[in-house]
Amino acid sequence: MRNSISVVLVICVLLSSCSVNKYVPAGQSLYVGNNVKVNPDSITRPNVSGLDSQLEGIVKPAPNKTLFGFPYKVWFYYFIGEPKDEGGLRSWFRKKLGEPPKFATQRVIDINAANMVSYLDNEGYYRSSVKGKLVESKKKKRRTAVSEYEAYVMPRYVINEVNYVVRDSSLFNRDLVLSKKDTYLKKGDPVRLDVISSERSRIDKELKGKGYYYFNPDYLIMKVDSTIGKADSTLAPQQVNLYLEVKPETAQTSLKQYFINGIYVNTGTEENLSADSVVSRGPVRRGINITDPGKLYRRRIFYDAIGFRRGNMYTNTMHDVSLSRLVNLQNFKFVKNRFELVPRSDSALLNVYYDLAPLKKKSLQTVISASTKSNNLGGSQLDVTWRNRNMFKGAEMLSINAYFGFDVQLGGNREVNPNKIGNEYIRYGARADLSFPRFIIPFYKVRPEKSQSLPKTVVSLIYENRVQTGFFTTTSIRGDYSYVWRKNSEVEHTLTPISLNYITPSRINWERVDDIIFSANTNPLDVERYLRILETKYFIAGSNYSISYRPTPRPFSRNQFAVTGGIDYGGNLLSLFSPKNKVDSLPKEFFGVPIFQYVKVDGDVRYYRTVTPGLKWATRLIVGAIKPYGNSVNTQTPLFKQYFGGGSNGIRAFRARALGPGAYPPDTASIRLLGYQSFADIRLELNTELRMKFTNIINGAVFVDAGNIWSFGDSTRSGYDTRALIGNGFLKQVAVGGGIGLRLDFSYLIFRLDLATPFRKPWYTQLPETDLPEGQVKYKNPWVFNEINFGSKAWRKENLILNIAVGLPF
Repeated sequence: MRNSISVVLVICVLLSSCSVNKYVPAGQSLYVGNNVKVNPDSITRPNVSGLDSQLEGIVKPAPNKTLFGFPYKVWFYYFIGEPKDEGGLRSWFRKKLGEPPKFATQRVIDINAANMVSYLDNEGYYRSSVKGKLVESKKKKRRTAVSEYEAYVMPRYVINEVNYVVRDSSLFNRDLVLSKKDTYLKKGDPVRLDVISSERSRIDKELKGKGYYYFNPDYLIMKVDSTIGKADSTLAPQQVNLYLEVKPETAQTSLKQYFINGIYVNTGTEENLSADSVVSRGPVRRGINITDPGKLYRRRIFYDAIGFRRGNMYTNTMHDVSLSRLVNLQNFKFVKNRFELVPRSDSALLNVYYDLAPLKKKSLQTVISASTKSNNLGGSQLDVTWRNRNMFKGAEMLSINAYFGFDVQLGGNREVNPNKIGNEYIRYGARADLSFPRFIIPFYKVRPEKSQSLPKTVVSLIYENRVQTGFFTTTSIRGDYSYVWRKNSEVEHTLTPISLNYITPSRINWERVDDIIFSANTNPLDVERYLRILETKYFIAGSNYSISYRPTPRPFSRNQFAVTGGIDYGGNLLSLFSPKNKVDSLPKEFFGVPIFQYVKVDGDVRYYRTVTPGLKWATRLIVGAIKPYGNSVNTQTPLFKQYFGGGSNGIRAFRARALGPGAYPPDTASIRLLGYQSFADIRLELNTELRMKFTNIINGAVFVDAGNIWSFGDSTRSGYDTRALIGNGFLKQVAVGGGIGLRLDFSYLIFRLDLATPFRKPWYTQLPETDLPEGQVKYKNPWVFNEINFGSKAWRKENLILNIAVGLPF
């Protein structure tokens, strides 16, 4: 450590002894910083909080970077010198280590001051002023300078009322006035140019939704009357009236509603058309003319994807939806769309053209990826995917994927679990998906001119082996039949009416099982629970439905939220038609495999608030529960259907699968033999964090997580004692933890480090104090702030949890 400090000091001394003065032209100074001071009007005293940083962000160009006042990057720029080859190593070092000099000039300062005045005007601080000056360094040897700006800020003007000015009662003017209903301009809000610009764009979008294809937001002008306070003494002096009107020079063609005449689709290039003597032209149907030189597609897909019909009014909504549908078919390299006015002097008709370039029918893709998961597993995976597009000429997609991967535990306690049981996995398998861009339902037909997106029907078959290294393998075979559709861009539905799943354990390491069973340190309940896992096969026939709601936030809104939820249930139909088991206490079977009958409900609510441009508050609430009933009321829930606590995307102060259930304590002996394997039937979790942006790449966070998992039923069914079962006092068993995070945002991925520690350990509520007189029982305080001891190596190893992950936790 001392050697590192010495090296840094030596470098600093060497750099400070160097000089860039000999490179700086005479009479010039290097620009190394700026400072903005905001002075509110002394009489009205307006609120100017945060305005200095906003004005500082306007200053251009950015100053030369310095280290202890020394412009080290400029020094490197000159020291490395002019490269002979722009693509050479010398050029690369110069760009990475150095930067060109920026010289301070009063002219640039005056331009920045004028820009600040414009910004203040645009934000409603009318009649404000800004002065700037150049301040040379007091140390003449440095030949550096900073710019200083002083802003004198007047009170901010707010909106009193908004008026839409129209000259007559024409159809366009009536539609213009009706658009005022959803205005962004509210009484009492500051007068801001960006809000006014967004208001013009909103009106343009609404008018285009009523057929005004050639209208443009530039045709609207907003006039501000800031003198109303003088004319009406009842109004505050800093209020304005806004008047929106159409510019007089706007052409009449822009104020006219347009209707669809013909729709033309071409699935080949101009080369295709010139090469083929006979072009495949089918009958004109629903006003759609289709030119398909290669006879590649059934015409139905275009009737479904294109929502325009001859005689319909043009709307920007149907314009965007039709393009989106064609792109989402994933059958075309590009989709070009244009509208042409029918050449007549009084025409209000448009022809619509779609030029499509088909993708190759078959493709093969290989992907090697690295990933982290919510259960603190990290690893790599090799995927090989073969795709057949347009399989039955109806834009169907067949995708066959084979994969092999492995996972290792990140942040696990190797001393507690030296055998790594439950910490390392190998997975391999294959998946086939066949998707149809339509509902495959008898007697049901989608109306493309009404729906917002094309639905999908997806048939899937999945085979997977999950090897828990040194223990056992779980084999899963699953088949799904699903429907996916959107009502609009905010709401998505997924319905799987048929889902069949067969799960069986195999390749069991019985030597390891014997070690567990016959170990004196093994909890008998753990023995029973794992014997069930290793000996029980499951056959699940169920259905599930999920919905996702992500509303589009209003412009300039600081709030954003998303809600997802779903219900999963199964076993009813098979249980109905299967004979009763000869043993009353055992569940019904299907071909000798127990039928699992259950209902599972999940919900996820997320809320985000932008406090400042560099500070964001994010909160998430997760609830979930699975309840076996009927045929399976006494059956242990399969692990893959249960919940776990902790992990990099959960309660980060606890290792994945190490928390709970309930007040159940972490058993060191069980962890040594079985690994972290805490699963249960109920999950409740709340996460909140403040996200801070330090630079474009480096971000930070402070977070708190709370929650736990619990089991239904009794100890026999759950495999845990009563401390793990849900009860009236379950909220007293909530775990709490918190910490700090570092995030590196590379735009294409976010690398995340979260360091957390427990604040509340729920098993303490059932853990007696040891230093008490005989006969007295007192449980420990679950809040463990008094145990925090950063100086203790043992405490740090047990309580400081480092989560390494890719992407934000929520």
